[in-house]
Amino acid sequence: MIHELKEIINQAFINQKKGLKNVMATVVFLEGSSYRKPGVRMLISKDLACVGAVSGGCVEKEIIKRSASVFKDSKPKVITYDGRYRLGCEGILYILIEPIIISEQFLSTFLESTANRLPIQIDSYYAKADEVFGNFGSILTFNNQEKYALLDNFSIKNEENTVKFTQNLKPNFKLIIIGGEHDAVKLCNIASNLGWQIEVITAAKESKQLANFPGATAVIGTSPEMANFTEIDSNTAIVIMNHSYVLDLKYLVKLSEFKPKYIGILGAPKRREKLFNELLEFAPETTETFLDCIYTPAGLHIGAQTPEEIAVSIIAEILAIIRKKEPFSLRRITNKINI
Repeated sequence: MIHELKEIINQAFINQKKGLKNVMATVVFLEGSSYRKPGVRMLISKDLACVGAVSGGCVEKEIIKRSASVFKDSKPKVITYDGRYRLGCEGILYILIEPIIISEQFLSTFLESTANRLPIQIDSYYAKADEVFGNFGSILTFNNQEKYALLDNFSIKNEENTVKFTQNLKPNFKLIIIGGEHDAVKLCNIASNLGWQIEVITAAKESKQLANFPGATAVIGTSPEMANFTEIDSNTAIVIMNHSYVLDLKYLVKLSEFKPKYIGILGAPKRREKLFNELLEFAPETTETFLDCIYTPAGLHIGAQTPEEIAVSIIAEILAIIRKKEPFSLRRITNKINI
């Protein structure tokens, strides 16, 4: 996930300013099943502080222990971790541990790319072996094809045993919350823990500030008529929680020209038909595709009662939609979970 990498890059740069060396561990290959999949990363600094995680805890301890040699001689290496005997995950992880140096130029390019919601490609070169040293490392390619190696002296060589793991990181998922009451704050809190990019739209007269919505990147006071929506696409979800039928309808009319992945609206089921009928009356060119992306009442039926629980049910529904999953209890699964 791009937000996990962003946290690692930022912390590595901070550590450097303090004079601390950094290594990054990346799961580059998996035989069998595991808690998380290839492409997850963690940062370890010389004082053994960590950012990120590649599993549930046990793997991290092993990585920290075996990263000692990388700190000592700055030579990247690949290790394996057999979870069949320790985690019960029936998988063997191949983990690249590499020293990384974050230049100011790289940091600037990276932050600009993430701010502009552009994809990033990461190519990690490794060998399928345990405790093996070699010409290993990672190279990031940005949307303008500019490339940066995470270690200055790393260059690609066509070595016989070296293989490449490629990961294409999409921009952060974007959530637009329309509403400024306490339930909107709860939704913002939970969504921010997922690393989503969150924008909040409140009424102009409410004068809400960014500090009122921890985790949000922007809080805008406006009206449906004056709202200026940009970058609404299939990587965007919208939750309308105005507690006002009239405002909900006005925002739906405004949004009908866009193609979000999900629009959730708080409110009773009995008003759904009326909302759709009036939407078609005020915006007759509304497509079936747009109507299909509207979920009202928003959220999964999990018995949610409190604002926090309702926020969880909405987030769960959004995840089910963007991952194309029909929600049910995992106890019904007898095969792999992430398929």
